[in-house]
Amino acid sequence: MSTKKKLLLVFGGYALLMIAIFLIFGSDGKNEEFQPQNEFKLDPWVDIHLGGIDLSINKAVLYIVLASVITCVSMVMIANRMKAKPNKTQMAVEVIYDVIRKQITNDNLNDKLAAKYFPFLATLFFFILFSNFIGLIPLPTNTEHPVHIFGMEVPSFALYAATANISIPLVLTLVVWVLYQAEGIRHHGFFKYLGTWLPAGLEDMNVFGRAAIFLIEAISQFVRLISLSVRLFANILAGHLLLLFMGGGLAVLLGLGALGVLTFPMAFAFYIFEIVIVAGLQAFIFSILTAIYLGEATSESH
Repeated sequence: MSTKKKLLLVFGGYALLMIAIFLIFGSDGKNEEFQPQNEFKLDPWVDIHLGGIDLSINKAVLYIVLASVITCVSMVMIANRMKAKPNKTQMAVEVIYDVIRKQITNDNLNDKLAAKYFPFLATLFFFILFSNFIGLIPLPTNTEHPVHIFGMEVPSFALYAATANISIPLVLTLVVWVLYQAEGIRHHGFFKYLGTWLPAGLEDMNVFGRAAIFLIEAISQFVRLISLSVRLFANILAGHLLLLFMGGGLAVLLGLGALGVLTFPMAFAFYIFEIVIVAGLQAFIFSILTAIYLGEATSESH
């Protein structure tokens, strides 16, 4: 049998399966009770309020702690087990080390700054990487739909990522933003640093033109707070929403069981795509942009 006929047979059988499920179970109509956005709602597990500030422990806190612990423990364990003849794990870590050392750090910073900021950039990369990976592992964090085991309420398994909450990428971005602004001021001095915001070749331009360009650059500096944080947040959130809907959420929402047969293979493909590409790519982009901003802030001209 030719490949074309085999593919037609597979897709034809798949279509017949969907039709059969639809004829057997039909449609229950739109499910008004199912609220998919609640997957990202942060219900407090332990209420803590100090001075009007909500410091409650919720699942976002759990994921941050997990990412922090895994980052620290894994790096310490690997560092203590380095061998002259590396195993597969060490080889993988060395490849990532070279990417962070060369492509992220050395290509964007001079030797002195590269030595100074490599630990920060590496930590930033691995923290975001592990945060994204943990977000793709089902954990018992869904307290809205608990399951009953021997009379006890136990949270059901769900997917969630700390980086899918805008507050986490925003805090990381604020740290990066303040850091490279402070490094630029330390390197140049306050007024000279502001002068580097103007590109070279404007010496003959009048003061109003220079002021307009400076204002545009100042706005772009503050826009980075949005672009850097939202890029990470939006990509992770979009991936989790796709997994939620393709993995059965859309079928439940529409009350159409046959639709789940179509969307589930797509959910599996999206899941592999998130693990293989998106999780690592977003960690790389956030880290390399941090290095670029640091290098830009300490360069002699715009």
